[in-house]
Amino acid sequence: MDWSKALWQDREKNELEPHTRCKPSGVARQFLTPYGVEFVEIPDLQQIYIFDIGGPHTYRIVYMDGRAHPKDFTPTYYGHSTGKWEGDTLVVDSVGFNESFWLDRRGLPHTEKLHTIEKFTRTDSNTINYEATIDDPGAYTNQWTGKFTLGLSAGQELFEYVCQQDNKATELMVGDFKSVDRSSDFIP
Repeated sequence: MDWSKALWQDREKNELEPHTRCKPSGVARQFLTPYGVEFVEIPDLQQIYIFDIGGPHTYRIVYMDGRAHPKDFTPTYYGHSTGKWEGDTLVVDSVGFNESFWLDRRGLPHTEKLHTIEKFTRTDSNTINYEATIDDPGAYTNQWTGKFTLGLSAGQELFEYVCQQDNKATELMVGDFKSVDRSSDFIP
């Protein structure tokens, strides 16, 4: 759609990403943060928590008890997520997102109509294949799927991280408004 393409182009040019202002990052962007994530399954609660190690130190809950999505839901950064196991693959169905985060580091937009299906498949002890299907008729003419691999950082644990809310030092976040290489595994 024209408006979403124009917004994406503006974000590519200006690179003022919400994550750099301590805002949670939903969907695929959650897994592209400098310090990664940690999955914690609590079988007694039938829930999986996905903790952001860096940034705003937030977490997402995936309900594994077979519940449906609520009919009335106030949109949030992580939306409402339900999950189930299909063999060795965790399948997470999410709705109820707000429009305050980017889908990825490059600035892909979305609307509150966003519905995602994410698949996490552990291929060995150090690797998870991640696949996200994006269905957002408010922003895109068709649904689409993206994939990447998550790797284990052995020995890394959650640590104290102070995210500077409302940081005004834009030159420290995106340089002197020049292009920023976002391919590095480490972003100061």
